[in-house]
Amino acid sequence: MFVSVSSFNPARPLTAPPPLVLRARDVTEAGARRSSRFRRRGGAGAAARIGPVVRVAGRRLSDGWLVVVRRSCVGDMQAGVRGVRLRSAVSRCLNRLSVRGRHSSYDVAVVGGGIVGLATARELILRHPALSFVLLEKEKELALHQSGHNSGVIHSGIYYTPGSLKARLCVRGAALAYEYCDRKGVPYTKCGKLIVAVEQEEIPRLKALYERGLKNSVRDLCLVDARGIREREPFCRGLMALDSPHTGIMDWRLVSLTYGRDFQEAGGNVVTEFEASDFSSVTDTPAGSVDGMKYPISIRSSKGEEVRCRYALTCGGLYSDRLSEMSGCSAEPRIVPFRGDYLVLKPEKRYLVRGNIYPVPDPRFPFLGVHFTPRIDGGVWLGPNAVLAFKREGYKVYDFDVRDFADALCFRGLQRLVMKNITYGVAEMYRGIFVDAQVKILQKYIPELSSGDVLRGPSGVRAQALDRDGNLVDDFVFDGGVGEVGGRVLHVRNAPSPAATSSLAIAEMIAEEVERRFVL
Repeated sequence: MFVSVSSFNPARPLTAPPPLVLRARDVTEAGARRSSRFRRRGGAGAAARIGPVVRVAGRRLSDGWLVVVRRSCVGDMQAGVRGVRLRSAVSRCLNRLSVRGRHSSYDVAVVGGGIVGLATARELILRHPALSFVLLEKEKELALHQSGHNSGVIHSGIYYTPGSLKARLCVRGAALAYEYCDRKGVPYTKCGKLIVAVEQEEIPRLKALYERGLKNSVRDLCLVDARGIREREPFCRGLMALDSPHTGIMDWRLVSLTYGRDFQEAGGNVVTEFEASDFSSVTDTPAGSVDGMKYPISIRSSKGEEVRCRYALTCGGLYSDRLSEMSGCSAEPRIVPFRGDYLVLKPEKRYLVRGNIYPVPDPRFPFLGVHFTPRIDGGVWLGPNAVLAFKREGYKVYDFDVRDFADALCFRGLQRLVMKNITYGVAEMYRGIFVDAQVKILQKYIPELSSGDVLRGPSGVRAQALDRDGNLVDDFVFDGGVGEVGGRVLHVRNAPSPAATSSLAIAEMIAEEVERRFVL
């Protein structure tokens, strides 16, 4: 269910009536209206309303059924008025109303509440409004991992091979993202990007990038000299740069939550704290069901909960390979987690950076390199490096999981990648430990930067798909599995990067693949 604050009037102070106790596990599609557990402390009545502030909406629950949530949810919204991000307030309230417990049956279940899963669930329900949909997420909140731990850049599509799927998806995805944010009122800034050559040997590669961007139909690209660099970035130094004025920044987690809101408003259900642990074909009829074997796929959680569906789609991100193996798929391509650690500019030094400043990519190395990234909240991030994470969701240096580490270390593909890039990998680890080493690289672009101007910042973990030869997998990888389950489950094992920028375009392609494989 969706907590709507669209009719909230910030000019009028919020006052919370006596809180209504709402047990989320009782709010099911079939039983919400008749639940006996809606009770007001200190008063009688099955339900109450709070006017325009909080509305519970969802499939079969959108016909004026209003309830009061706990006082703390109202407090969250008051905090939003005082300057705390509305995203956090809405997310906390939404997750207190998430559906839990034993669930109903659905036409389509989408596993994974990151930006790709949310965008695809939204796309599917908009294409097929007569079907029932559920989105299953293992965390308490949506979009907590890759979708919520990234630089926030809206890429323009310069880097990718002309005519490639990555190029087409990125260019179309960026255009769709800007259009969507305009329509939904999601804030963004087109702060632009300079790809800066600081060595003579980088200039031919920079000019090749310019030609590539033109072939990819990236708008308004231009090459600028040292003087043009200083006009755009007064503290940046370089020999030549590629200027991409339509590169932007936004909060991709806020965008993800907005996709989720669209999905729920269209009638979809969201179930949090449901960690899928098994996909199986069922031969019995669910108790109380009148639909017979209409829903032959059972998805069970690690807590023993069950959802039944006609078809299932997984968009598991960091766990996409393990979800695929549950229905009999190959273990490859394997997901190997790489952690990126950022530095942040101190507030008094943010004037050094206006827009995105990126290096010219070095084709010898698998990752892009450190860069300067302004944030939609006014901050500036520097980095990241790229090192092997010892845990798939390990955002700290010492986060460790035995299974995750053993899976990565024993995988032949990672071993080959390491051997091909051993010098690069050691240098990345060194710069991750010693801030001065990272700053020394950044000073090539902004000489005035010093170690005293930065602080250690957040980290993100990238789900990198690798094949057994150590090659980075850049394209779509779809899989199903074996037997009856394999014919009704579609796994998105890899989606082309940059997945956030391309999310709406990626969703279109995944929806088309779902429609091609299944009879919806």
